[in-house]
Amino acid sequence: MTILTALAFLGGLTLLLAILLVLANKKLYVYEDPRIDEVNDMLPLANCGACGYPGCRPFAEALVTGEVLPGKCSVSSEEGRSAIAEFLGVALGAEEKRVARLACAGGTNVAINRAQYQGVKSCQAAALISGGGKGCFWGCLGHGDCAVVCDFGAITMDEFSIPQVDMDKCTACGDCVTACPKALFSLQPVSHKLWVACKNLEMGEEVLEDCEVGCTACGKCAMDAGGQLITMAENLPRINYSENHKTQDPIQRCPTGAIVWLDDKLGAVKGKESKKIIRKGERKMGYS
Repeated sequence: MTILTALAFLGGLTLLLAILLVLANKKLYVYEDPRIDEVNDMLPLANCGACGYPGCRPFAEALVTGEVLPGKCSVSSEEGRSAIAEFLGVALGAEEKRVARLACAGGTNVAINRAQYQGVKSCQAAALISGGGKGCFWGCLGHGDCAVVCDFGAITMDEFSIPQVDMDKCTACGDCVTACPKALFSLQPVSHKLWVACKNLEMGEEVLEDCEVGCTACGKCAMDAGGQLITMAENLPRINYSENHKTQDPIQRCPTGAIVWLDDKLGAVKGKESKKIIRKGERKMGYS
């Protein structure tokens, strides 16, 4: 009888727990719209974060609930965004594509190193040793951490150890922004053509001893820009993109080419009074 009593007790307890689980499942069940999976499959699945969400699935959930419009995904193709909009029966929306931009042009042919770094080939590691050894403390160290972390192959190092961003491949994920120890990368709308390719905070001709394309804080760009388009702060031009910035006037008298116009086909275009750089080899200390 003892054994039968125990078995009856265990059977009753099992039945009770099963009933509780069924009731809890009904009470706590969270409905998930099946369209989320379909929309997720229609996204590029890059999980780049350019849309402001941590991945494509959270973005798909936001699309289905109506928090955002498909145009927010700047990585997807126009056809892909349109297909999602049609599937959900919503407006396409518009979001200007953003890309990573580098505020430095001081490659090995124009900028000097005052100390030779030997160690792990990493900007992060080099920066820990007296800032990396570059003459310009704010300049790109050229070890390519940004290219390493870019999962989309959008960044390559040129012959002068300066990162080059492929705008077609860039998803504005921001990994390069995080990786750069000199904070030289930022995410910018592609319409921002007027660009200051320097972060040096010193002023005067002495700047050129370390980098031939550094900003000397002469202020000519600000004078030629007109209005409040460009102001000088901490010895650097600051562009106010809320003003009319679709003009190449500010770059024309820049003596070093520190402020440029980013042309879609020609790349960084310098002003007519900017010094032309023809050196192809490494710039050494002691000569210009």
